[in-house]
Amino acid sequence: MNIPQRRALVVRGGWPGHSPEVATELFIPHLTETGFEVIVEGSLEVYADAELMASVDLIVQCWTMGEILPDELRGLRAAVAAGTGFAGWHGGVIDSFRVATDYLQMMGAQFAAHPGDLVDHTITVLPDRADHPVVAGISSISLHSEQYWVLTDSAIDVLATTEIHPGPGDPWAHPVVCPAIWTRQWGAGRIFVCAPGHHMADLANPDLAAVIERGMAWAARDRADEPS
Repeated sequence: MNIPQRRALVVRGGWPGHSPEVATELFIPHLTETGFEVIVEGSLEVYADAELMASVDLIVQCWTMGEILPDELRGLRAAVAAGTGFAGWHGGVIDSFRVATDYLQMMGAQFAAHPGDLVDHTITVLPDRADHPVVAGISSISLHSEQYWVLTDSAIDVLATTEIHPGPGDPWAHPVVCPAIWTRQWGAGRIFVCAPGHHMADLANPDLAAVIERGMAWAARDRADEPS
């Protein structure tokens, strides 16, 4: 059976504080090495290109904040629902397009805050999800970085969590457990999210980098399952 080469679309831009170009360049070589043809776009207009989107097997988005036009969002949602994988980390996927409610619904999560700015914290893999291919062999990841407080729904498959502790003067009295790594099925498409990833040092952490690389692979459409 002749399996066509898969295509990955990397869409990067938005708020420059998350260094979208530098951050995505860390993972483009891995995509190429694992057999993807990689297309890089610095505009959301690509999401409205129905022909191109239908040919893409994975979208890696790194676009913090900003606004997305209705035809761009429709194109993105249609592609994912039809089987295109969608993957990313930190604000590049869960702090994108804050007023686009249809995007938030697709993602099933939204950044709310990062109390304490940069803090020491741990990402802990849930014991009953330890055999998932995205996190297999990784029990915890320690970081000194932003710790995302996220608002989520019940349709995400949580693989790892983090516990946010109140500090002096904080208005919540008890530790809050938030999802940190999760997957989601959206129509025929798979979504992967890694909430950590603020600093380049975070993305260079071997375990976190492995989770992101595995997450992209997990989310991508598998052409081998299609009839020849």
